[in-house]
Amino acid sequence: MTDHGDDELSSRTGSPDEEGRVPEERSLLHQSLAVRELIDTEVSYLHVLQLCASDIRSHLQQLPQGDLDVLFSNIDDIIKVNSKLLHDLQETAAREEEQVQLIGNLFLEFQEELEQVYKVYCASYEQALLLVEAYRMEPRLQREIQDTIEAVLPQAGSSGLSFLLVIPLQRITKYPLLLQKILENTLPDASAYPVLQRATSALQDVVTNINEYKRRKEVASKYTKVEHLSLRERLARISMHTLSKKTTRLGQLLKQEAGLVPKTEDKEFDDLEESFHWVSLCVTELKNNVAAYLDNLEAFLRFRPQEYDLDIPGGPVVQYCYLARDLQLQAFPEFMGALRPRKVGCRARGHSWSVRVGLEPSPATSKAPSPCAPPSATSFLNSQVHLSPQKQRLEALVWQPLCSLAKALAGPQNLIKKRLDKLLDFERVEEKLLEVGSMTYEEEAARHMYEALNSLLVAELPQFKQLAMRWLGQILCTFVTLQRDLAKQVLQRAEGSLAQLPHHHISDPAFRKLVEDALGQTSHQLHAFQENFEKVLPPPTTQPLLPGAEHQVQALLSRYGPGKLYQVTSNISGSGTLDLTLPRGHVVALLQDKDTKGNSSRWLVDTGGHRGYVPAGKLELYHVVPREEELRGQARPHRDSQRQTPEPTLASVPSVLAVTQVVAVYPFVARSSHEVSLQAGQQVTVLEAQDKKGNPEWSLVEVNGQRGYVPSSFLARAPGPALWGWSLPS
Repeated sequence: MTDHGDDELSSRTGSPDEEGRVPEERSLLHQSLAVRELIDTEVSYLHVLQLCASDIRSHLQQLPQGDLDVLFSNIDDIIKVNSKLLHDLQETAAREEEQVQLIGNLFLEFQEELEQVYKVYCASYEQALLLVEAYRMEPRLQREIQDTIEAVLPQAGSSGLSFLLVIPLQRITKYPLLLQKILENTLPDASAYPVLQRATSALQDVVTNINEYKRRKEVASKYTKVEHLSLRERLARISMHTLSKKTTRLGQLLKQEAGLVPKTEDKEFDDLEESFHWVSLCVTELKNNVAAYLDNLEAFLRFRPQEYDLDIPGGPVVQYCYLARDLQLQAFPEFMGALRPRKVGCRARGHSWSVRVGLEPSPATSKAPSPCAPPSATSFLNSQVHLSPQKQRLEALVWQPLCSLAKALAGPQNLIKKRLDKLLDFERVEEKLLEVGSMTYEEEAARHMYEALNSLLVAELPQFKQLAMRWLGQILCTFVTLQRDLAKQVLQRAEGSLAQLPHHHISDPAFRKLVEDALGQTSHQLHAFQENFEKVLPPPTTQPLLPGAEHQVQALLSRYGPGKLYQVTSNISGSGTLDLTLPRGHVVALLQDKDTKGNSSRWLVDTGGHRGYVPAGKLELYHVVPREEELRGQARPHRDSQRQTPEPTLASVPSVLAVTQVVAVYPFVARSSHEVSLQAGQQVTVLEAQDKKGNPEWSLVEVNGQRGYVPSSFLARAPGPALWGWSLPS
């Protein structure tokens, strides 16, 4: 066709004006052919895409949906953009004189849309190729795929999926070439020339940006993998190269901290990192709160007062026990759907009932907990209380999405950590570049790696944060909706039981006042019991020290003074790095009444050998006991082989009468064969209310068949107040 047009042009008359128009007409003819090629190939390309999206994808349903999503990626978005582009290209044919300029403007207009859709497809192209290679390992599946493609697109040949997957990549890289061909056949003084120049350059930038985006995605996929390696596997990965890199980074970091070299400041990224950190913190806190909610729900459903033997009078209290039973059987059927009743008893004064109110798990309903459930929630999901529909909704609509969101955050968090390592490499390379003026290939690669990571994070962290916030909001709204629906259902189903209560006719304020009065009366009875008990309770006495502890206490006393000494009231098991593990009765010195974060519930103490933090609630002020040397003038030396029991002169306390049974108020640890150990609350038989010298501060007792001396101040007679209880007026 082109040769025929050239023959026509050469056969015309050879006047100077006509000879000048020959190259111009030839250029216009070639320009027209290039425009036609652009439009015709776009029609063919779009037709192939539509066949892939409709016929081929629909006939490959034997593949998992996840594989189809990777293979065809966002092909629907590409079809949408290219359909609009083709429609506008075809409309330019109606204005032939301005067609070339309109095409240039059209590609400038579609520049951003083309880049957005094609960079997503190109980024997933490598993963799609991995799937194609995996299919080739299964001949039967490969044959089915090949037959499907050849039936729709015979021109695909033996390449099959590979032929289809590469078509969008070829098309986006061909746009600059097609525009360049039109530009080459456009006269430089034509009005469309600068527009075509900008359009060609814009499409070249699109291809460059897509390649850069693809490279960044490959870097991200390399570092977003969260691997759970054992210590042996981590050690196996250590090499001299790894040690060298980590040592260099550590040196760079130390120089920055010491102020020897400047630190790179990136305010934009720092703000993004801080906001992303808060999102991660919110997700973690919500996950912990949901786990706590599940634990509390389990405790609530397991508390069934009607199952216990309660020594209570008949009347309203028994009716409220029945209400608890009815709530579990009627108001919580969705929770109890997978349970079967068992027979339990409830006893009241003068009456006896046998009701089927307890619940046992049915073996057929046993179900393993969700794999993403944390230890705090696993006991709930695998407990005897199997929550049928409600549990499934909570797990499917709240817990699993929350676990998925937390898992999705791990990738960006890992990228942020890796960026810090690459930033140290980047700063070191920049310093060397300023000093030497050159860099090695490896250093240049490290420089580009940091730039790629930083650009990716700055571009995509805001989008990821926005998506995570929307995801988190939807989870919260779903949780609130489930709770609201549950409360509504419970109130509706409990309405019949509530109407039968003795106080259902009383208004809410009056019922609240009634309960407050009943609780106040019970509180008064408890207070009276406490007063009766305190009348016979000996005053607080310092727990006797273990052998060898006197020297440690004296050292702390001489160093800090008596006002700083505290004694441990119960055993402490330290869980943190700086937490101490101490037994009950250990004496420590207070150094600071709060930790480094200002938390006043953790105190910094000195044990005489170690310093660390202990809970403030497990310490009480230590009352200094007279030293052994001070007591020797009032008691015989411990060298007496006939009697090694000490005879300390303690504060004056009421002696324990020689009664048959008393109670040990405090625990006591025997220090010799003449003494016997006690546990708090243990029943003790007093044989003699004094020692052999007549000292009433030591008593001879018998405990579990063993006889020995104990401090009399550690014993008390248990008070015997009148029977008490509580009840609600009818």
